[in-house]
Amino acid sequence: MSKNVIRRKSLEPRSPAEADHEARDGGVQSVDRALSILETLAEDDEGYRLSDLAVRTGLSTSTVHRLLATLESRRFVQFDRVQSKWHVGVRSFTVGASFARRRNFSAQAVPYLRKLRDLTRETANLAVVDDEFIIVLTRMESREIMRSLTKVGGRVAMVTSGVGKAVLATYSDEDVGAIIRHHGMPRLTEKSIVRPSDLFRELGRIREQGYAIDDEEAQIGLRCVAAVVFDDRAEPLAAISVSGMTSRITDERLPEIGCVVRETAAELTAALGGVMPETKQA
Repeated sequence: MSKNVIRRKSLEPRSPAEADHEARDGGVQSVDRALSILETLAEDDEGYRLSDLAVRTGLSTSTVHRLLATLESRRFVQFDRVQSKWHVGVRSFTVGASFARRRNFSAQAVPYLRKLRDLTRETANLAVVDDEFIIVLTRMESREIMRSLTKVGGRVAMVTSGVGKAVLATYSDEDVGAIIRHHGMPRLTEKSIVRPSDLFRELGRIREQGYAIDDEEAQIGLRCVAAVVFDDRAEPLAAISVSGMTSRITDERLPEIGCVVRETAAELTAALGGVMPETKQA
């Protein structure tokens, strides 16, 4: 009686074009995975152990180790042998810094950030919009005790930040609605704005006063006051803000700080050759 034997299918030789296509697909996958590792490492300054990095990226330990070895050889990552942790390397900083150089207004903004910090005694920030998120480009740290919610290079949702709401106030309701549909309205604290109708009312107030307030909406105990810097077409180029603890940025100080931030944003707009949008008459 013959046995039912499962025979392996014979493999036909691949053409050079097919082999090249598979090699390219594998190369793209490796690049994607390596970038995922870098993005994960950038999330935590404390670094990651190999096993934790594998869990966070969803990759096998052997794959992560192989990619880390390649990235380390190019100095995009570095290994702390004392703590057995991986960190972002100096080459990643060099490449990332080119973004700030391309946004050549960063250097010009520094004196205005310093002025903002000295006038308010709070941390001053410069941020831009990237793919419907806010990215902090640079900051001038306060001399007071400060807990920074977002580090330089960090990304935050537009609806959960003062700078984000300041920029959203320059958008049409249709564009704001599209962003809400794409990213939702996360509740980060009990004070977070989570209803579109409430956000639209808030954006109306921002348009009237010329500055936005994050009133403990991203983290309890922290406030942020922000205003937009415009380009030569009166379009939002960036936003500046001051952030600090609620014990210092009190209700009584908010109007004063708001005026300082708004006026400094207008000064930076002029210095960069930008144009303030026309104010609609009632």
